Amino acid sequence: MKYFGYLTEELRCEIFYKQPERIDYNDSEILKYAVGAALYMPATRRDLADIIISKKYPQVRTLVVCLEDAIKDEDVEYAEQNLINQLNEIKVAVENSKIKKEEIPFLFIRVRSPKHFEELSSKVHIVESLLTGFVFPKFDSKSGLEYVKVFKKFNEDTATKHYFMPILESSDLMYVETRLETLNFIKKLLSNCRDDVLNIRIGATDFCSYFGIRRGKDYTVYEIQLVRDCINAILNLFIRKEENYIVSGTVWEYFDNDRLLKPLLRATPFHEFFGEQGLDLRSKLIENNLDGLIREILKDKENGMVGKTVIHPSHVTIVNALYAVNHEEYLDAIAIIGEDGNGGVFKSDYGNKMNEVKPHTYWARKILTRAKVYGVFNKGYDYLSIISQLGGMVSEK
Repeated sequence: MKYFGYLTEELRCEIFYKQPERIDYNDSEILKYAVGAALYMPATRRDLADIIISKKYPQVRTLVVCLEDAIKDEDVEYAEQNLINQLNEIKVAVENSKIKKEEIPFLFIRVRSPKHFEELSSKVHIVESLLTGFVFPKFDSKSGLEYVKVFKKFNEDTATKHYFMPILESSDLMYVETRLETLNFIKKLLSNCRDDVLNIRIGATDFCSYFGIRRGKDYTVYEIQLVRDCINAILNLFIRKEENYIVSGTVWEYFDNDRLLKPLLRATPFHEFFGEQGLDLRSKLIENNLDGLIREILKDKENGMVGKTVIHPSHVTIVNALYAVNHEEYLDAIAIIGEDGNGGVFKSDYGNKMNEVKPHTYWARKILTRAKVYGVFNKGYDYLSIISQLGGMVSEK
């Protein structure tokens, strides 16, 4: 698979200076960047197989089927059976050439607990070849050891290489008196299975719940100071150069309007690039409260995150388009890497900044990896060039 493959070749050539490359499933260093916008869907959905086989949402490249918070406790048994039935249907479709294996999104199952994962693992063996891996909620010093133990056993017993993504959302991580001890334990635990970990995910909704807080649609997660402080600690420990994990952005919960504050998107860029059609696109984004999502993604990126948890198909392309690399930063990264870490300072190709080789080399490597996955925009193009092709996907409920 590769990103933005649903666009025509003509459009991709127009938009991209360097097109996204095909993702090598066996290269975990690339794959962890390629998770991108991870769309959550409850395992009770009876149309899961049809959505995938019919390619209803061609922009979705990562799908997390949830057996935890997205379903009621009394529906777990039904949800498990439905999930297995849906995966079997997809497997048959692949065997009958109705869909190619590489056209299937990265599929993850979000389990409920280590015990539940152990019980479920024996049931999904028949469809394990379709799965990219699992998502482990409430991953902490108590559950982490058990999750990893069961996961390693599952991987040993299957032909396909699988991965996992821990969600950091427990109270031990949120409360300051236990935070660092818990984070250091998790860091040590994950260091023993680094190649199995694609992303570290953050459960901001659970973090808020410990204080009776719910983020409003006019605010980013970074304006909830209690949560922001915890995110800072997680990023500090896991994305430093010697660790180099990928931490993904927290979920954006909203997909409708009814706001207090003014829209966050300026009209000028839309009008200058697309004319009246651009203003219509801006209106659609504002109507669906997607300008708040865009603002939060930009803050995610500035803080070193890659990808985001999403709960609506209209969010997916916006997240992924914003992780494509712009032409200026790509030229900067190429030039910095070209200096081979020898140090020094030089003016950028765009003539608007100084590139300092040693402190910017780690940044440049990350930019070039993102460029492989999400592509590089032509000069004068940006994320609007991609989301303008969405049509009804922006406003679809």
